[in-house]
Amino acid sequence: MEDLPLEALQDSMHFRAGRTDPGRDGCRVPLPWTRSGHSFGFSPDGSGTPAWLPQPAAGWGERSVEVQDHDPRSMLALHRAALASRRSEPALRGERFSWLDSTEDVLAFTRDDVVCVVDLGTAPMPLPDHHEVLLTSVDLDGDHLPADAAAWLRA
Repeated sequence: MEDLPLEALQDSMHFRAGRTDPGRDGCRVPLPWTRSGHSFGFSPDGSGTPAWLPQPAAGWGERSVEVQDHDPRSMLALHRAALASRRSEPALRGERFSWLDSTEDVLAFTRDDVVCVVDLGTAPMPLPDHHEVLLTSVDLDGDHLPADAAAWLRA
């Protein structure tokens, strides 16, 4: 949320920059926990305590944990799956890391036998050789990773 009113900004970076840089406040808007309520569950209803930054009124509740908790395709579900993969995959906890050669629209790296590819472009990309798909941010299009998506693969 980058359309916060200037008088709502509280990040010290904003003040240190002479109020020329909005700082991180647009990235730090309080998370919506519930679909409704005066602060979408961030502060207790009836407390009269506002969140430290204003939250968007339109659509914010539909991004809440309450809504995403039951949606297997939600961003919350993806992050939970990624955390579970990190716990179960030794390669994702190790220190070995190397960048893979890729085009300017692709970010790719490996950690032992796990490869992560992110398609930052506008067209699907062929997946690199792999034995197993561990996790994807969206459904794959055959053996292609759709644009604006990520995949974690066992090489």
